[in-house]
Amino acid sequence: MVEIDPDMQAALTRTAELVAAADRPIFEATFAHDGVLVRVDILIPHRKHNGTVWDIAEVKSSGSAKDYHKGDLATQLWVIRQNGLNVASAAIRHIDTSFVLQTVGNYDGIFTDTSLLEEIGDVADGRAKIVGEIREMLSGDEPFCATGEHCSSPFSCEFINHCSLDESAKPEWPIAELPNSGRKLADKWSEKGITDIRDLPEDNGLNSLHTRIWQSLVGGEPYRDAGGAKADTANWAYPWIWLDFETIAFAIPKWVGTKPYSQIPFQYSAHIETRDGSISHIEALDLSGDDPRAAIAASLAQLPASGTVIAWNAGFERRCLRDLAAAIPEHAEALLSLADRTVDLLPVTKANYYHPDQRGSFSIKAVLPTLLPELDYSALEVKDGGNAQLAYFEAVDPDCTPERRQAIRAALEAYCERDTWAMVAIYRSLIGETA
Repeated sequence: MVEIDPDMQAALTRTAELVAAADRPIFEATFAHDGVLVRVDILIPHRKHNGTVWDIAEVKSSGSAKDYHKGDLATQLWVIRQNGLNVASAAIRHIDTSFVLQTVGNYDGIFTDTSLLEEIGDVADGRAKIVGEIREMLSGDEPFCATGEHCSSPFSCEFINHCSLDESAKPEWPIAELPNSGRKLADKWSEKGITDIRDLPEDNGLNSLHTRIWQSLVGGEPYRDAGGAKADTANWAYPWIWLDFETIAFAIPKWVGTKPYSQIPFQYSAHIETRDGSISHIEALDLSGDDPRAAIAASLAQLPASGTVIAWNAGFERRCLRDLAAAIPEHAEALLSLADRTVDLLPVTKANYYHPDQRGSFSIKAVLPTLLPELDYSALEVKDGGNAQLAYFEAVDPDCTPERRQAIRAALEAYCERDTWAMVAIYRSLIGETA
């Protein structure tokens, strides 16, 4: 396979030479037509008795072909055909998420093709009209386009602030901020001229969660039910094990027995609380760069064999524990016991607390500042899960110095410990106690 020069003019020239030769696959083949430039990830020639045909493969890191991939591929197909190539197939080449790494370095079968040639044919045929319409639009005044859901789906648009400048003042508490179905509710009520949550009538038909949010905004006070929080957790057996994982997910699996995007725990924090309220802390962090699952599993197996494991959005922690049990059989019994004893603090919080500053979010980082602003994450070097993954990548890089690796270790430990202590502090605040 030949990789095309990144310089565009050179790339166009070199692509033409390689297409004429048609003797090898081309990476980043570059074509232009009617002012539209495309670069094709993989272009593969096949010599036939009546001429050469070409396969297009657009490579994506996703686990399937997405709807928004089709427009990209259709544009490539149109431009390539206008350059005189006979296209035999056009596919999205994406990761097969069922692939399991069996041998280090053997990735045969990790990619699979979803053929879309027939499906995108009509879209490709319409590209000439679209290009003409775009050219006409660009020659005139900037059009007005109201912001909305299309500004964030499938990706966030970097021009949303610019487009918002021409819009009338937005509501202070937009209905779209209501969790889950907020956008649909916003569309429904906007037809009646209502855009702010506070302006909804009393017979608004909201569900119980949305009603609590509405009442909090209308009354100007946070909603809190300490008795409800106590009742919802009354049957949680002690000791309480407040647990949080940090994980790494590789698109291309690194360790034998793992799949693409498998969530591999490289760190955990656990605050262990006894009935009298005393708390101890246990943690583990593997920055060796080797498969961390055995070390993390062995440490987790030392956690109390009885009591309640508490997590925020607990499905993730349960899945991590069960995946570790499958991967490390010698600790399976202890890990599965932890998974079976795991409960979720998130629905307890949803049912018994809301502060307007959450802006409809029940992430731990949205709830915590409304109760205990002094525990905000902003002062930490590692501030969220994305930061934690980047820190892990830096720490396991062979070029990372021992001093920097130690600093990263300290930052990761502080962050993960904050996550579990935040749960303790939130719960105690919910029931009217101090952390």
